Amino acid sequence: MTSPYSQHGFRAGFDWGPAGAAAVPGSLVAVVDVLSFTTAVTVAVDCGIEVFPYRWRDETAVAYAEQLDAVLAVGRSQQGITLSPDSIRQAQGVQRLVLPSPNGSTISQQLSDSGATVLAVSLHNTSAAADWAAAQLAQDPTLTVVAIAAGERWTDGSLRPAVEDLWGAGAFLAALADRGVTPLSPEARAAAAAYREVAGELPELLYDCAGGRELTEYGFPQDVAVAAEVDSSRLVPLLQACRLSASSKPSRFCPVT
Repeated sequence: MTSPYSQHGFRAGFDWGPAGAAAVPGSLVAVVDVLSFTTAVTVAVDCGIEVFPYRWRDETAVAYAEQLDAVLAVGRSQQGITLSPDSIRQAQGVQRLVLPSPNGSTISQQLSDSGATVLAVSLHNTSAAADWAAAQLAQDPTLTVVAIAAGERWTDGSLRPAVEDLWGAGAFLAALADRGVTPLSPEARAAAAAYREVAGELPELLYDCAGGRELTEYGFPQDVAVAAEVDSSRLVPLLQACRLSASSKPSRFCPVT
């Protein structure tokens, strides 16, 4: 029997975290982690950098990066390339980047063997991602799309729904609806409605939400500013052969600040 949690029968769905990604299958799955994994991915791809998702920053990640002849992102408090999108913009001569994160990166890696086409979506590229996904859906009426908001973690390891990821997923789903992709599941409609409610107040609300305040208090307000660059990218990072790379060539050079 079909699971009641699968949102079966709808063209577009929505759920949260790794468990939601497992429960709600889709032909196309948009992973949304606005602060900061999918924003970092979008910035990297705009810079012509291939991103390799990885769950943890540990010894196995070091070996994985060496195997790929790639740079391993370090912790935010360290010098070098980190999960900070701003640090990626300042990088020089990097072609491949192993980017660990416990949320968006973990979900992307989890989905790599699912048979779904996985795309990285942030506020940076919601319109481009919706254009691309709507075109795929128009070509094949059997395809479905799901947006997965990565969320964050409380100290006990449980999921903390992050409103910035709800907005990012909702922006993508609202854009799909505007392009004629229907029907949306009740969950997807709720996410789209949440985005439409605040769309006119971004980027200001991104600074005021818990995730934005957290990054600002930790000394990374520029990462919030980068994440708030709505529709600044026309590229859609797709997960292919364990790497996230652009569906087309980078449209601009990576700016150095």
